[in-house]
Amino acid sequence: MRMFRVFAAAVLFAAATLGAAGGDAQAQDAPAGDAAKGKAVFLKEACFTCHGRSGQGGAYNGPAPILAQTALPLEAFRAQVRNPVNDMPAYSDAVLSDKDIADIYAFVKLLPGPRSPRDIPILNN
Repeated sequence: MRMFRVFAAAVLFAAATLGAAGGDAQAQDAPAGDAAKGKAVFLKEACFTCHGRSGQGGAYNGPAPILAQTALPLEAFRAQVRNPVNDMPAYSDAVLSDKDIADIYAFVKLLPGPRSPRDIPILNN
C-alpha cells in the first residue's frame, strides 16, 4: 500500500507540474485515443503482466496499480509511462508513441473498475 501512495503522490505531482507548465495546451494537442487499438498495444507490450488483463492491478513484481477507470488525466498517465515511479520500466517514444499511450489510456478508461465488496454475494454472508 505504501508503494501505491508513493506512486499516487508522484503522479499527482507530475500532473500538477504539467498543468502549471502549459498542460492545458498539451491536453488540446493530445491525440484522441482508440480503445480497440489500446487493448492491442496493452497486450502486445505486456502491460497485463503487472497490471492484469482487465487493469485490476497485480503483484508480479510488487504491487502494480489498478489502471481500470483511472482517474489520472492523460498527461499524468503519459508522464508515468515515460518517467515511471517504482519498478515500472520507462517507455520511450521509440517504443510507445504518444498515440499508443492515448490508445492505452482510452482502453483502460473503459475497463470496469473494482467492484464494491457489497456487490459480491459471498462476502456478504
